[in-house]
Amino acid sequence: MNNESRVAVLVDCDNTNPGAVEFALLNVARFGRVVVRRGYGNHGTLTNKWRETLVSLAFTPCLQFQYAAGKNTADMALALDALEILFDQRADCFFLVTSDSDFVYLCRKLHERGASVYIVGEAKTPDALRNASDQFFEWLPTPLVTESSAQNATPRPKGEPPVVRRRPRFVSDAVALLASDSPEGKVHVSMLGQYLRRTRPEFTPAGFGYTGLLDMLKAYDLLSLKKEEGGHYTVRPANGQPPTGESVSK
Repeated sequence: MNNESRVAVLVDCDNTNPGAVEFALLNVARFGRVVVRRGYGNHGTLTNKWRETLVSLAFTPCLQFQYAAGKNTADMALALDALEILFDQRADCFFLVTSDSDFVYLCRKLHERGASVYIVGEAKTPDALRNASDQFFEWLPTPLVTESSAQNATPRPKGEPPVVRRRPRFVSDAVALLASDSPEGKVHVSMLGQYLRRTRPEFTPAGFGYTGLLDMLKAYDLLSLKKEEGGHYTVRPANGQPPTGESVSK
């Protein structure tokens, strides 16, 4: 029987940056399987800057018209849907992507019913909302790549064959993230594989030139593999240093 937590990710699009959503999904994957993905906002929000994000990340857009100036009906819809999802037993873990303190009371009600509540917000998120969650994840905007820096990138010489074997950074980042949650500072390779499939459904070691995940991890200089009693493998950042990812030739 699968005891995996079922997670609902509810996004307050009127009060959140689209860049925070992918960051939220990377953290969600540590807690369970996402069964509900919804983004709430008014017409101007959902049809402009949020449209591409919701479509590409497979979120259901929940459009709420403003019936009076200055009245935000999207917050009410998000709160009601969260309680409905809980009462229908569709999810037992909630990730709210918002920086709005209006959701403090919703967090309390979800907790009273036994649900876990996590908040993903920006630096402006009030302490009241941070403290109302089981854990708060602060999203920091990533600096944009400027045109000048892009022009300074070293181009690949013409006629050079494509690199077959690669060490993508997101694999080493996942090891560092999961190992930081473990008292031993390491993660089971099987758990790492499950996390990678959740965060990147298209991921396969073969796509990067390897026969399997274990073979792939052996290519990382700053990752340390160990065969434990029972035959399973664990992996950790080597020497406590943050691992890096880079391309390697075959």
